Amino acid sequence: MKNRVAIYARVSTHDQKTLPMQIEKCSGFAFSRGWEVTMNVNEVGSGALKRPEREALLNLCRRRELDIVIVWKLDRWGRSVSDIVSTLQELQELGIQFVSVTEALDFTTAMGRAMGNLLAVFSEFEREMISERVKAGLAQAKLRGVKLGRPNSIGDKKEDILSLWKQHRNKSFIASKLGVSRRSVARIIESSVDE
Repeated sequence: MKNRVAIYARVSTHDQKTLPMQIEKCSGFAFSRGWEVTMNVNEVGSGALKRPEREALLNLCRRRELDIVIVWKLDRWGRSVSDIVSTLQELQELGIQFVSVTEALDFTTAMGRAMGNLLAVFSEFEREMISERVKAGLAQAKLRGVKLGRPNSIGDKKEDILSLWKQHRNKSFIASKLGVSRRSVARIIESSVDE
């Protein structure tokens, strides 16, 4: 059975001149391997937006209607390292081969699969570094006395709520009078009982 090969080419709206070149380079690679390209998927748009054509291609892969996906360059395939790695891992799990011509990343070879695993390691490293920076920033903000989290929207009304509760014993009335939710009134009353 012949391999079902798809070429995915993407350009930003400002860089549409490279689309034919990407297709030509990917087609040349497929030809050198003796593969027949069964479909070309072209996407035009900013990298920050959703990529509907790529998503449609991934859906074909999920239905096992393709065997190999070829791109000219990794940055044409994904928006970020984590996006690239997660989609490449999904393709590997589906048994779909992936080739990036420029980076010589070829999952049809043992060396290419090893490089894919290295990408996963770097992606994990990137996530951990971001997480550590966020934690360090939060710790630094706490040291400076910055109050973190959602602001307390009814904390300044606690005394009014408790006073009205002693007089009226009606949570709906208190909520309506102070312009807060009934649940917030109940929470303040319950917390004062626990004190």
